[in-house]
Amino acid sequence: MISTDTFEKAQRVADAVIWEGYVLYPYRASAAKNQVRWQYGVLTPRCYAEADGYERFAMQTECVVEFAPEGTVDVRLRFLQVQARTMERSIGDEFVPVAELDVDGELWTSWDEAIEHTIDIPDVAVTTSGSHEVPITLPGGCEVQTVGSAGRVVRERWPISAVVRLESERCVGPYPLSRLRVRVENTTDWQETGGVRDEAMRRSLVAVHTLMRCHNASFLSLLEPPEFARAAVETCTNEGTFPVLIGEPSDPTTMLSSPIILYDYPALAAESPGDMCDATEIDEILALRILTLTDDEKRAARSTDPRAAAIIDRIEAFTPDVFASLHGEMRTAASFGAGSFDGAGSFDRAGSFDGAGSFDGAGSIGEAPWWEPAVDAEVNPWEDSIVIDGKVVAKGSKVRLRPGTLAGRRTDAQDLFLIDREAIVEGVFFDVDGDQHVAVTLLDDAAADLHQWHGRFMYFHPDEIDVLS
Repeated sequence: MISTDTFEKAQRVADAVIWEGYVLYPYRASAAKNQVRWQYGVLTPRCYAEADGYERFAMQTECVVEFAPEGTVDVRLRFLQVQARTMERSIGDEFVPVAELDVDGELWTSWDEAIEHTIDIPDVAVTTSGSHEVPITLPGGCEVQTVGSAGRVVRERWPISAVVRLESERCVGPYPLSRLRVRVENTTDWQETGGVRDEAMRRSLVAVHTLMRCHNASFLSLLEPPEFARAAVETCTNEGTFPVLIGEPSDPTTMLSSPIILYDYPALAAESPGDMCDATEIDEILALRILTLTDDEKRAARSTDPRAAAIIDRIEAFTPDVFASLHGEMRTAASFGAGSFDGAGSFDRAGSFDGAGSFDGAGSIGEAPWWEPAVDAEVNPWEDSIVIDGKVVAKGSKVRLRPGTLAGRRTDAQDLFLIDREAIVEGVFFDVDGDQHVAVTLLDDAAADLHQWHGRFMYFHPDEIDVLS
């Protein structure tokens, strides 16, 4: 049995992502945002996934473990199961499904809820090659709850079957390395290939996360592997999920494999007072928006889901000190290790941002550049240059914009507003594929100074600009 504290920190981050998008502002079942749900880590029945072409029925995590004798890994699977909550009005001896029901002043709403599931698989050996399977069976069920004399609540779940396939394989070479594979497949026998997505979701594993914890071993970063393990890491194939190290940087024994891309060692921001089902949003903005809801809108949100009700109640109880703590705090990347995120703010390699201000990879705040000078000694977008039509273009050059003027090339609705506008070059960038991009700000933009300070530029390919000087 896996101890409860083994995955404690990893699970806090995993849970924030598991509930990402579950119910979004304005937190009402009727809101447009909440009509298409279950976006991350969804594994549908195979027949539906293959017919649909967009959903998947399996996800696969592969990572590299450096082990000592008798090294093992505990695996924990976390996911949601959809449960339909239908309100039914009492009409004589019959019950009729309705979108909502008012019972003695309390509003009840039809809505698809979610049930959390945890599957633990302890002591997976990694010192030798081997494989085994763990079947998962989630039974269906139906519960009926009477609500006064007006009607009832019917909660229904559909049976789901799945399998977890685990495989450990020694890596070729002199080092004690193994490649660990955890593959999760939805094996539910559901043949309605033309069924609507909502019906498929009720037979799906939703927001699937894999957590792994080593004993007498350690995980190696797939983002920044040590040189001796680079070849082994490059053989890993991850499908629909992204494994990263989690916990403390000094303890590489825990890994989180999430359907959302994270950096190594993500962590929840200490300022966030609670989950808002939107961990990549800023708590302060969401809190202020919630305060603008009318009483009727808040009543509808509370009736939608207990998590929505908890968010509304928590925000209404915020004190001025809580709001002040959410307003923002400047931090350096070095103070966090590799990265952190959640509603109070987030940062990554590109820099940092919070409720008070933001910047991205195009620039930097303070002294920290977005790239790594020690690694990329020959890269400096503020000094690099390219040649366009025989003229050298670098920071400070003046250009005229010609976006989308070549038929079928990168056309965008905003191009209509940028054609023939004059701009000044802020930097010359090269992407990982070797393509060149020119970052500019508009000469007649009154907010150009602000964009320059934030490092928020517009980017164009060289064939989309004419050089003026």
